Amino acid sequence: MTPDLLAALAAARAAKRPTVLATRLPDGLQLLLPSAEAPPALAEAASRALGDDRSGTVKLADGDWFLHVHNPPVRLIVVGAVHIAQALVPFAVQLGLATTIVDPRRAFATDERFPDVAVSTDWPDEAMDRLAPDCRTAVVTLTHDPKLDDPALDRALRGAAFYIGALGSRKTHAARLARLRALGHDDAALARIHGPVGLNIAAVTAPEIALSIVAQIVAVRRGA
Repeated sequence: MTPDLLAALAAARAAKRPTVLATRLPDGLQLLLPSAEAPPALAEAASRALGDDRSGTVKLADGDWFLHVHNPPVRLIVVGAVHIAQALVPFAVQLGLATTIVDPRRAFATDERFPDVAVSTDWPDEAMDRLAPDCRTAVVTLTHDPKLDDPALDRALRGAAFYIGALGSRKTHAARLARLRALGHDDAALARIHGPVGLNIAAVTAPEIALSIVAQIVAVRRGA
């Protein structure tokens, strides 16, 4: 790898940009993708590799290429340090999700209650602006409090989060959508919100609801 290519890869990883280091076998030609210099077939293969989150070799017309995927971690932002969040975190950790709990209520948002993840006591709008949800971020709101959930959902809808979920009944969700429309979000944007959150598995307890949420996040991420 040339010094310039190594520096470009380091910069992409520092900026948390999804990147593929493509190496043609056996001559060793290397390209960092996405790149305008890449042949269309290679660019398409790299895009698929990023989406699958999987490195590997592909056969193209000009030879075999090894595609080394450098994806930033998949993140989960949970707004509301509630019982469901406590049940959700262990699932998220096992799935390798870089999880952050956001709740300005310091009695709930403590390292003792959430020992394995980052905890923020910023107000949700400030936290979301700082965390900047991208295409590898899932956002879940759990507080039932419009003062906390709505600002987080507003910010999530203005970003590229691959999953947005909000706890609440259908009646609660309808009222929530009306408030978000008043903030300027159209029906296409509001359709991104999974509400009531989670797969319909007749969940009742906090662990069951947490299971339904993480299952839905996986399903959306994998295109199921």
